[in-house]
Amino acid sequence: MRISWTSSTGRRLTGCIALWLAAVVMSGPAVAQGDEAPDPVLRALLVEAAAGSDSFSDRFDAEVWLSDMSRRLARQVPDVQERLLILRHVHYEAQRVDLAPELVLAVIDVESNFDRFAISHAGARGLMQVMPFWLDEIGRPDDNMFHIRTNLRMGCTILRYYLDVERGDLVKALARYNGSRGQRWYADRVLDRLRTRWFQG
Repeated sequence: MRISWTSSTGRRLTGCIALWLAAVVMSGPAVAQGDEAPDPVLRALLVEAAAGSDSFSDRFDAEVWLSDMSRRLARQVPDVQERLLILRHVHYEAQRVDLAPELVLAVIDVESNFDRFAISHAGARGLMQVMPFWLDEIGRPDDNMFHIRTNLRMGCTILRYYLDVERGDLVKALARYNGSRGQRWYADRVLDRLRTRWFQG
């Protein structure tokens, strides 16, 4: 099964690739890096994302979405203020790079179970389990990867980049994000969580 997502953001970013190919950085996934060389395009996108700063165009839409998602998230994040903070930032950062907020919620669900202080055995951190070396790579070593907005901005930028690299193939993009290229198990977990828990039908 091939799931394709296209976007004006993706076309804009694709047009900029040639300008960034001369830089030197890492190409590994957000979670588990091997010994691959850094990817210049992804580094440039993360620099741009880190430098930037409500995604809802309608107050009623915001209330409906936040209320629905808050109810679904209540078991994992009991504190209502933290829950709404996470949801507002997820919506903003997902929309910023033209991703479905529900997809980002599914990724977080699988990656960290919404534990903003989660650390993987490989050292990936936060909600979207982003490797901390990226902060040094983009010249922001003092940023905090456990900070909700910082983590979501980095994670969403990385996922959007991999989706563009894979020309809209969500299964392949998710495998890149997790560091399991050529395998489906991670993508299947995220898509199952999206379908059964976060999809708005």
